[in-house]
Parts: sequence; C-alpha cells; structure tokens
Amino acid sequence: MQHAEVSPVPDPAPTSRPCVLLIFGASGDLTRRLLVPALYNLACDGLLSEHFALLGTALDPMTTESFRERMTIDIQQFHTRNSFDPAVWDDLVSRFHYIPGNFSELPVYETLKEEVARLTAQHGTEGNVLFYFATAPRFFGRICENLHVAGCKSGQGWRRIIVEKPFGTDLKSARELNAEVLAHWDESQIYRIDHYLGKETVQNLLAFRFSNGMFEPLWNKNYIDNIQFNVSEAVDVGSRGGYYDTSGVLRDMMQNHMFQMLAYLCMEVPGSFQPDAIRNEKAKLLQSVRTYSPREVARYTVRGQYGPLLDAGSNVIKPGYRQEKDVAPDSRTETYAAARLHIDNWRWEGVPVYLRSGKALWKRGTEIVVEFKKAPQVIFAGTPVRKLGSNRLIFHIQPYQGVEVQFHAKTPGPTLQLQPVHMRFSYGEAFKASRYTGYEAMLFACSHGDATLFSRGDLVEAAWRIAQPILDYWASHEPEFPNYDRGSWGPKGAEDLLDRDGRRWHEVVTDELLQQVPLFSGGDPLFLSQVVMALRPDVVAQGDLIIRKGAIGRELYLVVHGQVEILDDAGHVIEILRDGDIFGEVALLMSTPRTANVRARTNCDLLILDKADFSRILQDHAQFADMVCS
Repeated sequence: MQHAEVSPVPDPAPTSRPCVLLIFGASGDLTRRLLVPALYNLACDGLLSEHFALLGTALDPMTTESFRERMTIDIQQFHTRNSFDPAVWDDLVSRFHYIPGNFSELPVYETLKEEVARLTAQHGTEGNVLFYFATAPRFFGRICENLHVAGCKSGQGWRRIIVEKPFGTDLKSARELNAEVLAHWDESQIYRIDHYLGKETVQNLLAFRFSNGMFEPLWNKNYIDNIQFNVSEAVDVGSRGGYYDTSGVLRDMMQNHMFQMLAYLCMEVPGSFQPDAIRNEKAKLLQSVRTYSPREVARYTVRGQYGPLLDAGSNVIKPGYRQEKDVAPDSRTETYAAARLHIDNWRWEGVPVYLRSGKALWKRGTEIVVEFKKAPQVIFAGTPVRKLGSNRLIFHIQPYQGVEVQFHAKTPGPTLQLQPVHMRFSYGEAFKASRYTGYEAMLFACSHGDATLFSRGDLVEAAWRIAQPILDYWASHEPEFPNYDRGSWGPKGAEDLLDRDGRRWHEVVTDELLQQVPLFSGGDPLFLSQVVMALRPDVVAQGDLIIRKGAIGRELYLVVHGQVEILDDAGHVIEILRDGDIFGEVALLMSTPRTANVRARTNCDLLILDKADFSRILQDHAQFADMVCS
C-alpha cells in the first residue's frame, strides 16, 4: 500500500531541498529551453541546494560529457539573466549526469536506480528523488508502472513526480490518465505542473487579493460588472502545426492556463495559505462554473481560425492556418476561442466572465481586466460631464508585468471636465528582477513538498468538465473557417458575444506595441506609459472619412478594431490598415496638410493621440524630444 505524504507548511528555508532530479525525456526542448535555465536562475539567486544532482535519460545516445556540452551550448541561448555567470554555470553543469535508454522498457530502470544511489552518495541528496516526466502523456502510465516494478519508489528520503501538461485531451482521457498515475502513486506525491502558475504575476493574484484590505470588500457582484481574461498571441502556429492540429486553443490554452487564472481570481478566501486550503477553494470555484447545454454552447462560445493575410490587390502576404506546414487543408481546428462563463455561486451570481485567446492576432499580451460598475450619473446633471466610464483594475501578466488602475480625474480648467487616467505598478521597475521562465517557483516548491502551485486530480477533471460540452458541440457542428484575418482581433462573433450584453472587450495597449511604431521606438518605459495613458477612444462608422487630404493634422490614430483604407486622388484603395496599425503620426511633429484621404472600410474602434497631449508629454522628456524633433 502506498503511503501518503503529509503536506507540510511551506518551508521558509533559503534553498531548495537536497534531491536528485531525474528527467525522463531530458534531450527535449522542455529541458534545454525551460528546466535547465530555471535551475540556472535558482543557482544564480542562491536558491538551489548544494546537495543537488540532475540525472537525464532519453533515447539519444549521449554520454554525461556530451550531455553537459549540449546543455552548455543551449544555456547561452536560453538563459534569461541580464548577464551570464560562467562560474555559477560551471558548478551547476558539473552536477549533470546522463544515461541513454528507452524508458518504455524495464531494464533501463535498474540502471537508473543504481545511478540514483550513486549520485545520492556523491552529492549528499539524502535519498530524495524528484521524477520529472518531460514526455508525451502516453508514456506516463508506463513510466509509473516501471518505476514501481523496478523498486525505484522505495528507499531513504521522499519520492515525488512532476507531470507535464496536457493532462488528457478531454474529460474521459483525463480520468484515465489520473487512474494510471494514481495506480502507483499517492495524490500527495503527484505534482501536475502548469508553468503559467509559476509566473510571478499569476502568483500575485492571490497576494493582491488577500493582502490588500481595500480591494477584497469590492470583490463581488455588488461592485464588479464583468471580468475579462485575454491571452493573445501575435505569432501563428509556426512549426507546431502537427501538434496544434490535434489540439486547438481550447485545449492548449483555455482549459488549463486560463481556467487556473480564473480560479485564482474568483475563488473564496481560503482558511490559510496551506496548499490544500487553496486548492480546495480553487476546486469549489471551478465546480461552480456552469456546465453548458448544446444550446448554451452555441450562444455563449465562439471559435475561429485565421485566414491568409492579403494586400489591397488580394495577393497572399502570409498563409492562413490551413496552408501552414503539417496542417490538414480542410482542418476544423480552432486557432481562436472566446466564451462567456457563468459562476453559479453567491459571490459571482450574474457577473459575466469573458475569456478569449487566439493566435495570429494583432498583438501579444496576457491581461485580466476587472471592470467595476459605473458610478451614478445623476449628480453630474447640469455639468459638461455627459457620460461616465467604468473604473478598471488590470492585471498585466505578460509580456508587460504589473497592475494598473483606471479611474477618472478632473482636467485642469474652470469647468468640470473628466478624463480617464491611470496608475501603474511595474514589476520590472519596482523590483529590478531578472526575467524567469516560470519553472523556478515550481521546482523550488516541489522540492519542499509545497503543492500550492500545482493542480490536483479533481481540479484537472473540474476544468475538463467545463470544456467537454464545448468540445462535443464543436465536434458535431461544421465551422465556417477561416473567419478572421491574420493580425486582427479575431472573428466578429467575439464582438457580438459582448455586444448582446451591452459590453465591449477592453483592449489593452501596451508599451511593447507602441515600440513597434518608429516614432516611439526610442522611448523609455515612463514615456511610453504616459503616451498610453493619453490615448482616447473613438468609434467611426463604415464609410466615414477619418482624415481629409489637405486638412492640417493634429492627431495620431491607432486601429483597435476594424479596417481603414488609404485612398489616392481618384478614390482608389492603395493600402488597407487593420487592427494594431497606426496612421497620421506625422501630425504629432509637424502642422502640415494631410497627404491622403483615409476612410473607414468597416466600423472601427480607434484610439487617438492629440498633438497637444503629445507635446505636453515631450516637455517631461527633453532627451527624447530632441531625438524625434531633430
């Protein structure tokens, strides 16, 4: 009978616990791109135990020496530090070892068992072993069984396993996978890893909620109007077409990463920060999310697939998803998904939760937007204030990392005029920390037996319970693909999803996006943040003229949603601008006539930067002003 581990209080010790880290599939991308750089970061920060050794195994016929050489080459490319420390690396890589073998076959496990015993004595790891399954899920059951048969689970110290996602491809396979692993390991020894939960900004969701008394009283249906989760990727599927065509964004992103963030943001207050106390509340939250009927799936979800990018002459600039390598020419796999979820509990009853994620979109960014209910308009009767907007709390997960509060303030002058303003906290500016892979916290926590950041079996199945009806409905209904352009915000149906509720997606413009504009490319973070805060929204109807040739320009325009067309003197379209494109920037520097007519090709949401606001910002950034005006 397998004995359960008692979940300890997270140990405040300054380093990880002594152990041998045995990685199955150690020659793969996960090890060289993420795990080894994470170990290097821990070593640089003095958080990796001196009594640590890594033992890798895979089919590749390497020796320990050639494995170390390969890792030494790879760390130069994939480390995330501001600078590389050869001394730290030399010490770390000297503790790397490798044994080739087929981990589907039993004989290699006897060799691994002997090598673990040798490394335990050599490095003083106290008999602790962490088995890392950096393999495809189809091997998990076989590895668990072989470890059991070979007696690798017994001995001095603790034994734990880390299992990489995906945890199944649907509810049925997730249950089967859980059963395979639990046949040989106790739940307390199993650490199902989702590296998203290792990101500092995701971990900060709990710290932000429960350590700041001014926010938690507002965290309910009485004050919050809606919540939006956005995970957008500007890249396409690239070389991952073979994998992605069997997965799709619902499985790859929404069912795991996004549902986990949802649980952190919306769960009830736990009784403590003990691992099971937090995971119990996460499970309760996911179990409260409504499971949809087919009719509700049709109403509350949207899927999309990107098509080719065309120029004004309908020539293909970049291929669509169905033209990507290793993708079926008639593929029904979604590269975009959006959904409205209902949390049927007392705290969140009636508060819509919107999620969207996709590839080949107009920008890269992961954000959570908490939109509060509007203040009463009545007291502003008889003033120039015609409409109040919503206050928002925005968690920037990546690439920009921080928290932003949006509220209203009076503009200078004798009359009562309001303008949206922002306050921002930036991780990079506040802590000056190096960038991490997300695996550092996970490896450190697992060595201490702290399962807070890891999924439990019931959490995995609860997430699949939400996703399964959507998968079933989509599988039985033919999609109209492709249905969104590369570089856009996704299919129109995603806009309609919120329009029906009288709401709109909140588009987060980041410093990174502005840096793509030549005019702003040399700006420092403070300058770019001030530009972002000065942008004001506008809505333009299809066919409306946005810029008239010959008029004196005073604004820069950013296309948030829709398409605009640049016309020649004869009215012919010479260029089409889409989501994320910027035009009219010359007007910020020179009061010269516009050189072309610009018209809304579709209904458009725009952001506008006025010359007066830009000039005011330049006054605080003399060095940048000299550069752009020279």
